[in-house]
Amino acid sequence: MCGISGLFDTQGMRDFDRALASRINNIQSHRGPDEDGLHFEPGLALGHRRLSVIDLATGQQPLFNEDDSVGIVFNGEIYNFQELVPELQALGHVFKTRSDTEVIVHAWEAWGPDCVQRLRGMFSFALWDRKQQTLFLARDRMGVKPMHYAWLADGTFVFGSELKVITAHPGFRRDIDPLAVEEYFALGYVADPRCIYRNAHKLLPGHTLTLRRGMAQLPDSQPYWDVRFTGDNRIAFEEAQVEVRERVRESVRLRMIADVPLGAFLSGGVDSSAVVATMAGLSEHPVRTCAIGFDDPRFNESAFAQMVADRYQTDHRLEIVKSDDFDLIDTLARLYDEPYADSSAIPTYRVCQIARHHVTVALSGDGGDESFGGYRRYRMHLGEERVRQRFPIGLRRPLFGALASIYPKADWAPRQFRAKTTFQGLAMDTAQAYCHSVSHVRGALRESLYSSSFKRSLGSYRAHDLFRHHAAQARTEDPLALIQYLDYKTWLVGDINTKVDRASMAHSLEVREPLMDHELIEWLATLPSSHKLRAGEGKAVFKKAFEGLLPHDVLYRPKMGFSVPLATWLRGPLAVRLRESVLSTRMMDSGFFDRSTIERLVDEHMGARHDHSTALWTLLMFDAFLRHDEALGVE
Repeated sequence: MCGISGLFDTQGMRDFDRALASRINNIQSHRGPDEDGLHFEPGLALGHRRLSVIDLATGQQPLFNEDDSVGIVFNGEIYNFQELVPELQALGHVFKTRSDTEVIVHAWEAWGPDCVQRLRGMFSFALWDRKQQTLFLARDRMGVKPMHYAWLADGTFVFGSELKVITAHPGFRRDIDPLAVEEYFALGYVADPRCIYRNAHKLLPGHTLTLRRGMAQLPDSQPYWDVRFTGDNRIAFEEAQVEVRERVRESVRLRMIADVPLGAFLSGGVDSSAVVATMAGLSEHPVRTCAIGFDDPRFNESAFAQMVADRYQTDHRLEIVKSDDFDLIDTLARLYDEPYADSSAIPTYRVCQIARHHVTVALSGDGGDESFGGYRRYRMHLGEERVRQRFPIGLRRPLFGALASIYPKADWAPRQFRAKTTFQGLAMDTAQAYCHSVSHVRGALRESLYSSSFKRSLGSYRAHDLFRHHAAQARTEDPLALIQYLDYKTWLVGDINTKVDRASMAHSLEVREPLMDHELIEWLATLPSSHKLRAGEGKAVFKKAFEGLLPHDVLYRPKMGFSVPLATWLRGPLAVRLRESVLSTRMMDSGFFDRSTIERLVDEHMGARHDHSTALWTLLMFDAFLRHDEALGVE
């Protein structure tokens, strides 16, 4: 696990400033504290920060082939590299290390751009082929590892694992993209491929980008993989349970290869518990597990984690986090480089901090809800979808739109009883409705939150256009498969993977994700949705598969999530900071907001007339980003 960076002259062979290349590389030293490496040649600078995990002695980067014509900087892990080595050796390639990094170099020589098809893992890398004068960038299929890039006015192409590499370049202009602001307030993050800055981009998951000397403009990235939901696997439910266990076991086994201490997160939820149970069956020694609990029992799952730890006699570490653990607001703004409003970033940061005291690599249960159909919102959406399919949108839009306009807002009620939200969703098409259901700040409130001038800068674009775009690529008529696909393209990449990558790398911890293995996901996409959502039970086949391995209360208790008490914080210890931040001169001078709407949200929340905690936290974190952006301007 590492941080990568680089500069490429697309127009000529300029020598890059060594001090600049070193500075932008070291700005992400937290991603790789063990070693750093730089390579320079005319028109190119490559940088690497290393967290040593495999081949501790000889895995330094940038790494080149035998004649130094092909080199690479690489972030991630290739889990099938041991299988590829003999195949490449049979083709005549000579290895000088035991690292997975060198496999990519020789795979490029053997198969060119198609080499990514052979890689099983989480990765982002930049590969330089001197003979072809080509820079080739690639990102893993599920977007576990990040890649940011920009094309500067002087023809310099700059890339890095984190956005801070791009913003540290003096030639980069930090103009905020209005469309990114719209996505942020809708989703709580800026969705790929957009960045908060207009001139920066994220390489999409499952895509490559090829640059050659002499290009006149930035080329489009090219897809090399996508998941296709077919649902055509006729395997019986009972047989599917057995295969789920075997496929999860294989994915976990591959991710237990390491030359450093390895463990797992154990939240007490189904997914992390299944991973730990599988690890215990594969390991000769007790699995190291890490968990955090909260001193507020409404958010504390540690008792369920302890059940699993006791059952498998893991080397379990638990730390209790106080319910007022909100001192990380400014730290998160620096870590994420963009506005990011998922409040579970706070406990995620803490569990990574604790884990790093004991291990260098940790396995997680991330991706289980998306792949196996576990979110409560899936069941709610499918119920609404049945109504949408019975009535044409020409009838639904006026009927349910009118009902939504007169029905009172009920923030206090459970989601299934918030009829106003349901009526609003029924008046929309499927993609727009799903975007509406997952939004931090829903459409009508966003419209009132934005200033008139900002709405003009958006034109007709709204965040649901992104969902419609992805829905058009999904090629499935199955309503559950469609929203799983939408989550793969938006939520999983922009929220979950971003959160875990930044939080773990802040502590130089590598996190691996067996439930996001692309071969597992491809197989799950062939299962009928009735195997995933069955008699109202999400993750049905997954839970059944692990019934003999996990306590019933872990498998079938109500889902809690990794939450923090936002509403209480914002009415209590954060109340003064909230008002000062969301109504700051910085926020008002940005030109994005309508002051009267923000004042109303604050007053209604403080008076306990409505729970606006999610919208207010989203505003608070946007102000933290603006403060961080201001600091960049004076460095």
